[in-house]
Amino acid sequence: MSRWSEVINLVSIVKGEDKDGFPENIEITGGDVFANELPVNSSEFYQASQAGYLIAVTFKIRSVDYQGEESLIFEKEPYRIVRTYKKGEFIELSCEKRAVEHG
Repeated sequence: MSRWSEVINLVSIVKGEDKDGFPENIEITGGDVFANELPVNSSEFYQASQAGYLIAVTFKIRSVDYQGEESLIFEKEPYRIVRTYKKGEFIELSCEKRAVEHG
């Protein structure tokens, strides 16, 4: 049963410039999106690891909420969207945990 009990925040990355005019990636955080957290099945986990990824979590959201964002925030932790899988009016986002950049 779908409960839509989790809240994620989708993040877009756009090219921009820093204050000195050098190129940099700028993260634009969108609004809250309700999601279902899905279990990561073993075949998906192993296929991703063979491709060099470590799937940590998968979310199911409504397709209309997803606009091609590259990452998301869940429980204050950043994740990179590695794979998407559209199923009718829904889309599954398979994510790996992202390292926090300090600077």
